[in-house]
Amino acid sequence: MITVCKTDDAYPRRLRELASMPEELYVIGELPDDSQPSVAIVGARMCSGYGRRTAYEFGRILAGKGVQVISGMASGIDSSAQEGALDGGGKSFAVLGGGADVCYPRGNTTLYNRLKEQGGIISEQPAGTAPLSFYFPARNRIISGLSDLVLVVEAKSRSGSLITVDFALTQGRTVYAVPGRVGDALSDGCNYLIAQGAGIAYAPEAILNELQIIADTVSFSAARDRTAAFRRSSVRAVRTSETLSEEEKRIYLALDWENPLYPDALAEKTSIPAGEVRSALGSLKRNGYVTEEGRDQYRRRCPGENARPAADA
Repeated sequence: MITVCKTDDAYPRRLRELASMPEELYVIGELPDDSQPSVAIVGARMCSGYGRRTAYEFGRILAGKGVQVISGMASGIDSSAQEGALDGGGKSFAVLGGGADVCYPRGNTTLYNRLKEQGGIISEQPAGTAPLSFYFPARNRIISGLSDLVLVVEAKSRSGSLITVDFALTQGRTVYAVPGRVGDALSDGCNYLIAQGAGIAYAPEAILNELQIIADTVSFSAARDRTAAFRRSSVRAVRTSETLSEEEKRIYLALDWENPLYPDALAEKTSIPAGEVRSALGSLKRNGYVTEEGRDQYRRRCPGENARPAADA
């Protein structure tokens, strides 16, 4: 871990230009490159599967175009966006509420270690500081401060993500939000921001256009085309897999991408005994073909979920 003081040349220019920034930063890995565009991607911890996949896709596409992704490594939207950025071959930086040497949440140890090698871990708290709740609102000013633009993917009407937005607006940063369904609690915060004038993040290209990385935005169908291509590829891989049993293939193909099913419903749909369905689902989940959403409900795996597909998928 290194300590970077505000008087050091290495101290981020974006933060140096703002008031109320830390006199010292504690860093493992690197600091964001001042000469490269940076986008903060934030949102709900208890997000939906759709939100997780959307955050991952935005992180992956932006990072692939050289955009540094800043977030807080929290469960849900934050970590999904950062995983996407790393999988996209780019760099991502996590601003933590506790010490930079304290991985929080513990379940993000793999992501934490990847960030140390493919970006950085940053905190204003000294080494060993526990991630106490009152540190988190303050760290949000650093997340927005390190960014040129803040993107909110999913957020309730009262959300820590909106604290980040407040800091962003004070700091003169651009704010975008992913639109959501009317009446969905996780979309309330984003839809409110759009109503107040935030940019509409209908696809990663909208952000790239705002950052002047691409000259024009693409049609609304671009994101759908990417998703459709992934799904077609996944189905082909399952149909031709030599490692999956015929029962596993039938169960996978009976599942939906969006709407999870219970094992009993799958048993009825496939005419496979319930016990065999449960055994096959366990195997498919371990190998990254399906994900469990809610208690004992399953659907096909999409990009941005923690499970990794098997080698032949």
